[in-house]
Amino acid sequence: MDFHATVDALPGVERGEGGDYTWFSVLGKRFGYYWPRTQTVGLKQTLSEQEALVAERPEVFEVQFTMGGFGWVVVHLSGIESDELRELVFEAWRLSAPAELGATTALPWG
Repeated sequence: MDFHATVDALPGVERGEGGDYTWFSVLGKRFGYYWPRTQTVGLKQTLSEQEALVAERPEVFEVQFTMGGFGWVVVHLSGIESDELRELVFEAWRLSAPAELGATTALPWG
């Protein structure tokens, strides 16, 4: 599964390098990070989703941080199926996208 292909399928995505990670934004608002060394990603989620993911599968998800009413999670890529990761990436993107873009964009993977 290619995390980058998943991100690239979404409109308005920008990326940049930050030392040992790559960050992802949608029209200037950050929604994700990728760390190649650890094969993990950090994704923006709601606080309730962050809590549920970590409680359900702590071997796959961990709390990254909370900020501005959002809970970021670290996802260990080796422990997650492609479909679930795509949904989490889409949700992270949607939480950061301008309302008009987020409301008119459906999951690009079907």
